[in-house]
Amino acid sequence: MADSATMIRRNRFTLLGLALLACRPSPQSAPPAVERGERAAPAPAPAEKPSQLALVRAPGPPCGDARTPVGELRSRSEKAYDQGDYARARACAEAALEVEPRSVAALQDRATALVASGELEAARLAYATALAVDPDDPDTLYGAADLYVTRRSGQREELLLGREYALRGARIAQAPPRRDRVEAGELLLLAAMAENDLGESRRALEHAFQAQRLGANEADARYERGVALYELCRFAEARSALRRVVEIVPDDAWAHYYLGLVAERLGERGRAEALLRRARQLAPSEFVPPVEMDRKAFEQEVERAVASLPEEERRALAHVPVEVADEPALEDLTAVDPPLSPTILGLFRGPSEHERCRAEDGPRCRSIVFYRLNLERFARSEAELREQVKVTLLHELGHLHGESDEQLRARGLE
Repeated sequence: MADSATMIRRNRFTLLGLALLACRPSPQSAPPAVERGERAAPAPAPAEKPSQLALVRAPGPPCGDARTPVGELRSRSEKAYDQGDYARARACAEAALEVEPRSVAALQDRATALVASGELEAARLAYATALAVDPDDPDTLYGAADLYVTRRSGQREELLLGREYALRGARIAQAPPRRDRVEAGELLLLAAMAENDLGESRRALEHAFQAQRLGANEADARYERGVALYELCRFAEARSALRRVVEIVPDDAWAHYYLGLVAERLGERGRAEALLRRARQLAPSEFVPPVEMDRKAFEQEVERAVASLPEEERRALAHVPVEVADEPALEDLTAVDPPLSPTILGLFRGPSEHERCRAEDGPRCRSIVFYRLNLERFARSEAELREQVKVTLLHELGHLHGESDEQLRARGLE
């Protein structure tokens, strides 16, 4: 059986004492395809360049002068950062760079201050400069990995880049002369975070285990293990790992959330509702109540989405049942290796329309199913729920036509 699904991912920010945040990827619009022989539309005019005056910023707080040693300037930058004065931290780092423009440590100080100030694009360039000066500095690799994995958009390309920085840094940190096990563990933990968000749960499980063994933050390492185990449908093991997280950090909202999802999969509905409610209490801006729609109304929404398709697509669905289920069946999730995520929004079962059905496919060779509870949990409004039903339908139709997940991702239908 060929199974393909629309999935949702999560991004959790916990390292270095960050406030709890979440990143919910949304489909990105793809440019329209240009048919063979068709002239492409002219490129849009570039955005008007802001005036120079609009880019002028106030001078930073004084930090030193040309006679102040770089080490002293860096010390002042670090002290200001620890005190939460990020403008002064940046100013002192920039003063150090005026004396030593290729100082990797000062470039790191500047990048760290920019991240803390929320100036992520400037921080990206600062880390890129530091890596151009020294591509093998584990501290710089850690900062760059952390930026791409936990601070930016959560888009696939950025997660992949952050993961590569993390794995490279981990290799260097463990090798002589550095041999810093804890730093290597923290870098592997960043890699595991990226891999869980990328859907590469087996690799995430391996790297989270290695991170914990090397001395990385135990709660974070166990959390990533718990998420990976949940994604791999190893629910009892996931519960054990996540319970340990709550023992260490009782108010960890994401651990409560995933414990609720695990309880739901284990059939413990009452406990699941209590845990999910607790997650919403701990982080109300991140865990809004699901958009509730009764089964009949949801089925009508799916019917409207099908009816809105072009006639050619409706014909393609003539012999493909479109179903609604509350949640994915375990046998569907585990029909492939590795298993599908329990958070999938929809599923296409069977071979593409270009392939023949096999006897083992059964009398209903192909079908599309929508998962009501997952879609309701994904959306933050009825309008978003209706939109995501349409997106899910288009995704599964793509699989019916033989498109791969990579091709659908390129079309904005991840």
